[in-house]
Amino acid sequence: MNSIINDEYYMRQALKEAQQAFDENEIPVGAIVVCKGQIIARGYNLTERLTDVTAHAEIQAITAAANMLGGKYLVDCTLYVTLEPCVMCAGALFWSQISTIVYGAEDEKRGFSLYTPHLLHPKTRIVKGVLKNECSQLLKDFFKNNRR
Repeated sequence: MNSIINDEYYMRQALKEAQQAFDENEIPVGAIVVCKGQIIARGYNLTERLTDVTAHAEIQAITAAANMLGGKYLVDCTLYVTLEPCVMCAGALFWSQISTIVYGAEDEKRGFSLYTPHLLHPKTRIVKGVLKNECSQLLKDFFKNNRR
């Protein structure tokens, strides 16, 4: 399977997590971690349910992946996330030494690249815009429904 098809498949899995957040009235961001072709962790925003500003999808997925692997480093892993990570999540991803980050929609207000584009580990590869329209639309629908 080529890289683009692979990235789209895994981003669709992250979108399923984002839809779960949407259904629970959380900001619809979903994330998965893939290691050696296997999904080892899933996460979605839980900030409302947990009343915890740090309970972002990426943090949930990083923690679950580290627990699954039995260590804090995600060197041979890829994070798929529906929205560009914020500065907090990018910092956590730096410390995890994750190999690749693939994201869908750009976060034009709070994305890490607006503030500190070199925040990630120097060996981390970034792929932007995978299923961007689908990822963006879910967020637009959420905010449209919640601003009545």
